[in-house]
Amino acid sequence: MAYNDTNLTITTEFTSGLQILFNNVKKHDIVLPATEKQWTLGSLLFWIKNNLLVNKEKCDLFMKGNTVRPGIIVAINDQDWELLGNLDYQIKNNDNITFISTLHGG
Repeated sequence: MAYNDTNLTITTEFTSGLQILFNNVKKHDIVLPATEKQWTLGSLLFWIKNNLLVNKEKCDLFMKGNTVRPGIIVAINDQDWELLGNLDYQIKNNDNITFISTLHGG
């Protein structure tokens, strides 16, 4: 039996240059399938890597290990993810998750 019998609908946004990694699309409406375990931000990052990231060779510009690379701010419903449990945050229906790059070339 799945943890959640229904899919979760969320929105992800990639800004400040990160959208380049996602086919220049800033906003993605996503339907996450029902699973055995609750969706967390940690599991979402791997889903994004496997399903949204266009150029897998540039994955290191988005993720480092099992988290986002340093220099990327994550906001969940406009709140800093560090206040909400980081990778352990349990995703809820209609969450808006924003990834903001603070790294800029020069």
